[in-house]
Amino acid sequence: MKSRVIKYGDKISTDSIIAGKYTKTLNIQELGAHAMEDLDPCFHEKAAGRCVIAAGIYFGCGSSREQAPVALKVSGIKCVLAKDFSRIFYRNAINLGLCVAECNTDLIDENDEIEYSVGDCLVHNLSKGIDIPVASMPDIMKDILAAGGVVPYIKNQEQGGGADGADIC
Repeated sequence: MKSRVIKYGDKISTDSIIAGKYTKTLNIQELGAHAMEDLDPCFHEKAAGRCVIAAGIYFGCGSSREQAPVALKVSGIKCVLAKDFSRIFYRNAINLGLCVAECNTDLIDENDEIEYSVGDCLVHNLSKGIDIPVASMPDIMKDILAAGGVVPYIKNQEQGGGADGADIC
């Protein structure tokens, strides 16, 4: 995956990702339409042609709502890079097939072009010509992401398949 970056700061809460007033809908497209709107009214304009968010510490803090990673994924975001994540957001994202990776995002600026593949140990910041180490992820999480989320992963396991190693980002 190669993309220009949308950059945010620290402690982006699940309520900033998708406001609570939208969490009652069963229409996931509506979630995507309202992603990040309270934090960044220009999010959808920025996201056109971009699929990576870089943020600071504690991305996804707040509630345990699954709608936050769903809203990002449906809005076209394929990967979130952050210094660290709320643990429940991190697991929800992986379970839903949204790529998340921990790295030093101080080395990434708005509009930088990066390249990253699930499970790689480096994010390549093509704009700055640097490689940024990425925290390792257990193989099972890589397999879940490669399958597109926990439900497709389990279905694949029930059918006797293994992870195909596809790069979902």
